[in-house]
Amino acid sequence: MARVRKTVLVGAAALGLAVGLPGAVQAATAPPQPLPAYQGAPGAKKIEGKATSADAPLVAAGQVYTDTVAPGERVYRLNLDDASSVYFSAVLQPPRGAKVGYGDRLEVAIMTKEGARCPNNPGQAGFGYDPVPLGAAAVRRLEEDAECQGAGVYFAKVTRTAAKDSDRSAWPVELLLQREPGLATGSAPATAPSVWPSASPTLPGTEPVARTGGTGFNDARALDSGVWRDDLRPGQTRFYRVPLDWGQQLGLSAELADARMTKSYGSASNGLSVSLYSPYRSLVTDKDISYSGKQAGVTLPKTAPVAYENRFSDTGEAGGARVAGWYYIAVTLGGKVAEFTEDASPVPLTLRMDVTGGPAKAPAYKESLTAAGFGVGADDRAAAKDGLTVPEATEAAGNRSVMRVVAGAGFAAGTALLLVLGGWILLARRGRSA
Repeated sequence: MARVRKTVLVGAAALGLAVGLPGAVQAATAPPQPLPAYQGAPGAKKIEGKATSADAPLVAAGQVYTDTVAPGERVYRLNLDDASSVYFSAVLQPPRGAKVGYGDRLEVAIMTKEGARCPNNPGQAGFGYDPVPLGAAAVRRLEEDAECQGAGVYFAKVTRTAAKDSDRSAWPVELLLQREPGLATGSAPATAPSVWPSASPTLPGTEPVARTGGTGFNDARALDSGVWRDDLRPGQTRFYRVPLDWGQQLGLSAELADARMTKSYGSASNGLSVSLYSPYRSLVTDKDISYSGKQAGVTLPKTAPVAYENRFSDTGEAGGARVAGWYYIAVTLGGKVAEFTEDASPVPLTLRMDVTGGPAKAPAYKESLTAAGFGVGADDRAAAKDGLTVPEATEAAGNRSVMRVVAGAGFAAGTALLLVLGGWILLARRGRSA
């Protein structure tokens, strides 16, 4: 009887396996889920740039705006003071699968109302083969005896260039005007540093800790010195951020492990791309290498120590490290990698980071730098230590503020109670004495 029961059970198991096979095969061959889209900033305001300056809408500092831009120009109006440097950035967000090429570009410039471009413009960024989020920024820099120093009306122009065989539909663009306060009179450096330590970074070799990157600047994952582990699918870009204070440098490398191959051989010329962006969303430096499904990696040059005078440098690498704040890292696995690997199986990514130097003494700003969205504070360091995204860090900072209020209220209540008890005891003693 036991043998019969065992035979029945084995047969049932085999039947169940046979019934389950179609589902298992279907799951194995099911298409991968779409890659997540760029996450916009909470509270972003819809705006419509114009083809000319005549009806250009006003963009205010500190407010994030969204628009769409097809190949051509969009113009926006700025009301600038004469006491701050300003940065106008545009982040272009092509849809997944859009066709782009090396001739497709994004250009941002700040102009006077007379139509002249301000010095150090335009800010530019270009595509490779992949439709990734792309940031570029224009600058109105405070500088003695230079152009564009007066207060008044200026215009920002966003220009998108696309080849004839590239996607020419209108794409979302995120706009942000940031204001950096001026320095106290007589404390502003006017020349770039002559030399700075640029040795190859020595990066950590500790065990990696899992950290999932974001889709863009608004949900980038905070990181600090260490080794961090993530995954990438072909065509995907992950964003991370690291706080760099005055005098600090960043060393960074990105490594791809072996992928699950679908062909005996394949190669993507820009299979791994790494870009470093400034706190005002301008490209500082980038590097890419080919990837054939086998272990590969790229190491960026060590950044210049963050210094105010870097803005006067002729090199983009040093000029980009001009202000303390959050620096952003974008890592892309080329879409062509899907031609010879399993798209549904992410490729393991390892980031090695080392923040060295400083923090040095901050320049003597006339106003709060952190209130303008720059600088590095205690909450920023806590976010980097805990690996928080921007929304998570905002919530954590709010919770800490509430706890400080509660703790303060508790201390005040405790002090008042002790005073009341002390008064009762004193009165009781006086009563006994009487």
